[in-house]
Amino acid sequence: MSKLSASSVRTTVKTLLMQSSLEGQAQKNDDGTTVGKKRNFVETIELQIGLKNYDPQRDKRFSGTIKLPNVPRPRMSVCILADAAHVDQAKQIELEYMTVEDLKKLNKNKKLVKKLAKKYDAFLASEALIKQIPRLLGPGLSKAGKFPTPVSHSDDLTKKLIEIRSTIKFQLKKVLCLGCAIGHVDMDEDQVVANTMLAVNFLVSLLKKAWQNVKSLHLKSTMGKPHRIY
Repeated sequence: MSKLSASSVRTTVKTLLMQSSLEGQAQKNDDGTTVGKKRNFVETIELQIGLKNYDPQRDKRFSGTIKLPNVPRPRMSVCILADAAHVDQAKQIELEYMTVEDLKKLNKNKKLVKKLAKKYDAFLASEALIKQIPRLLGPGLSKAGKFPTPVSHSDDLTKKLIEIRSTIKFQLKKVLCLGCAIGHVDMDEDQVVANTMLAVNFLVSLLKKAWQNVKSLHLKSTMGKPHRIY
């Protein structure tokens, strides 16, 4: 049973979107001078979670991924480690790619692999190459939590990109605070509410004692202040 009501989340989302829209515009003073400047990027909306009654040292650490109904990170950067067929497909949809030859040039250099892992938010890889990646790159991508998602030639790369950009991950590490992107300020109210409700209820399903482990939930846009929803 969810302790979060869609109507209360909706009220918060409405406030957050309105504030973001107002703050993101250049305002004019009575004397005609401009205050502040218009933001030239779209703010991400993050769900911030505080947990309680959890001991990350002793309790089993949870991890789970879920696909949200509306793409929270449309500008998430993705690169495909591609065989010849996928290179052709990647060119058609302007998806950045690297071939086996490109990967060999990195020469398993830890610094270069780390730089590659930093450059992109996520990776795809042709099924034929997936087993070669540890041999070509070492453990760098896995360590960064960005081991590629395999794609076959029958997969639609555009759909795969949407899936990756819609999927969020909750993972308990050493601290009791979690955060993940669940939307952006160009979304409409319904989309943000739907993503928030699904994300929160999925997170609660991963917790040992469900809602008893939830201390606080906030929504926050990149430049805005946190709004408490629980």
